Amino acid sequence: MGLKDKKEVRKNRSFAESFKHAFDGLVILCKTERNFRFHLIASLIVVIISFILKIDLSQWVWILLAIFIVLIAEVVNTLCESIVNLIVGNKYDEIAKKAKDVAAAGVVIASIFAAIIGLLVYVPIIFGL
Repeated sequence: MGLKDKKEVRKNRSFAESFKHAFDGLVILCKTERNFRFHLIASLIVVIISFILKIDLSQWVWILLAIFIVLIAEVVNTLCESIVNLIVGNKYDEIAKKAKDVAAAGVVIASIFAAIIGLLVYVPIIFGL
C-alpha cells in the first residue's frame, strides 16, 4: 500500500525497529502536544519532590502509577484526536466532538486520580500525620 511520499506500509521486521517507531512516537508527542509536555514537566516535579520528601517504596509505587496513568491517558487522547481528525478532516461532526470530548475526559479522570494519590502520599508527610 503506497502513501503520498511513496513509503510502504509494512510490518516491523524486528523488535529494534518496533522500538524505534515507539520512540519516534514519544518524540512526536513531546514536539507537538503541549499537554503531554505539561504532564511530563509536572511528573518531573513530582519525582523531585518525592526524592526530597524521601517517600517509601509503597508510596513510590502509587506515585509512579499515577504518573504513568496520566501519561497513558494523554497518549490515548492524542491518538483519538488524531484518528478523528484523519476521518472528519476540517468539517464539524457531532460524533467526532463527542469522541474527542470523551477522550479528554479520560485525561481529566486520570489527573484527578493522580491528585488524590498525591494528597494521600504527601499530606501525611508534610503535616507529620
